[in-house]
Amino acid sequence: MPSPLSVDLRERVVAAVTEGASFHQAAARFGVSVSSASRWSQRFAQQGHVAPKPTHGDDRLPAIEAHADLILSLDEARPERFLRELRDALAEQGVQTSTSGLSRFFARHGITRKKGRCTPLSRSGLT
Repeated sequence: MPSPLSVDLRERVVAAVTEGASFHQAAARFGVSVSSASRWSQRFAQQGHVAPKPTHGDDRLPAIEAHADLILSLDEARPERFLRELRDALAEQGVQTSTSGLSRFFARHGITRKKGRCTPLSRSGLT
């Protein structure tokens, strides 16, 4: 998703509309879409500012974070579990998520889930 246009540009477009320019004229003058000029003018009239709305992820935590204690306790109980097995165990507890969501959860928490060998290496060749 592209970043929002600057507040300065938005203010100049709204000022042009306020001074009598049509949405089409203001949009052409500043190189923005007509719908943007209309939206920004409406927002200024209703809210008194033209600042962009916050983008997703600015201040929202993923829903999976509400179940962090459960996820961490299940992982601690059986750390050898694959992500898909952990996902299925969470589903039995009523928590719906995906393996990629779990992967991002562990990355956010700085937890690596590399699997070690289940059995020690064979020492038969060493004498």
